[in-house]
Amino acid sequence: MSLSRPVAVLALAAGTLLAIAPAAQAATATTEAAAPWGPRYAPGQKAKAVGTLTAKGEDHADLPTADSVKITGKVYDYAASSKVCGWAVFRITYRDGNQLPHKHRSVRDCTYRTAKSFSFTDSDVYQVELKVCAEGKRSKPSLNCLYAGTWKTLYLSK
Repeated sequence: MSLSRPVAVLALAAGTLLAIAPAAQAATATTEAAAPWGPRYAPGQKAKAVGTLTAKGEDHADLPTADSVKITGKVYDYAASSKVCGWAVFRITYRDGNQLPHKHRSVRDCTYRTAKSFSFTDSDVYQVELKVCAEGKRSKPSLNCLYAGTWKTLYLSK
């Protein structure tokens, strides 16, 4: 009788551990819910951007990144002039070895009060920032749009 009690306790403990392990794995799994962002406006509210961001597979290594980040949304041109367009400019910082370089992705809308939809996905993303500008029709945003003012952080891997 003295041997059966410790064996029963060990069996109960092993069963409890087996039941807890899958629950712990499920609790630490990354979520894939889309997080809304915006609306964000250009100075003078001449342009607006709004959308969602979904990050999948966060890796918390030395340089934490998400395996992929999907950004969807709409950009609106609220400038009455046909010479002015609304811009949503994203600065995406990604992991490249032990470095964290960045790149820009831009979406332009030149149709007054009509939204332009966009969607894109990037890999190994550390940070996503947004700036909304309203400026003349160009093939890419001006240096003033890119470097003046502040960027709004939409996502930061931690």
